[in-house]
Amino acid sequence: MHIAVLMLALMTVLNPAWAEATKPLKLVVLGDSLSAGLGLPAQQAFPAKLQKALQAKGIEVDMTNAGVSGDTSSGGRDRLDWSVPDGTEGVIVELGANDALRGIDPDVTRAALTEIVQRLKARKIPVMLCGMLAPPNYGADYAARFNSIYPDLSKKFDVPLYPFFLDGVAADAKLNQADGIHPTAAGVDIIVGNMMPMVEAFLGTISEQRR
Repeated sequence: MHIAVLMLALMTVLNPAWAEATKPLKLVVLGDSLSAGLGLPAQQAFPAKLQKALQAKGIEVDMTNAGVSGDTSSGGRDRLDWSVPDGTEGVIVELGANDALRGIDPDVTRAALTEIVQRLKARKIPVMLCGMLAPPNYGADYAARFNSIYPDLSKKFDVPLYPFFLDGVAADAKLNQADGIHPTAAGVDIIVGNMMPMVEAFLGTISEQRR
């Protein structure tokens, strides 16, 4: 009888820590059509495929696709509070492609992304940045000003940076849909595969902070 009571008491004490350790990490991908999965079934979008790849490695995540097609960095900032609910444990930020396509002043993009990172850090939510590169048609000066935003923010706020979200996929007709901009399902697989080591390290840091 006493052993049963003791076991029950031990389980009560130990269970919260055990539950915390095994509870899926709550992640949000804050992005535009590239992460939202424009032109693809929901299960082929980047957040869903990333979640599946992590699960295959035994890493349980509760992934929210907060990608909105057409969103600029300023749009992501304006919806930040409701796109990233309380209880979120990490955010992957994939914004800026539409800024570059529209030729938006890089200072505007920089200010919006800076505010996103600052506000998430103020909420004690870890951030991983996905970089974007400006298309060549705006010239070298625009590209230099735009492309420097992501490494600058990574350094300033000490957040991990995946340098170019479309690395290995951009400009490859076989890996992009007919518009030449949005990845096919095979393209998304390559993005996920390339990004996995950094995502795993990012999640490892979050898990450490739980303890």
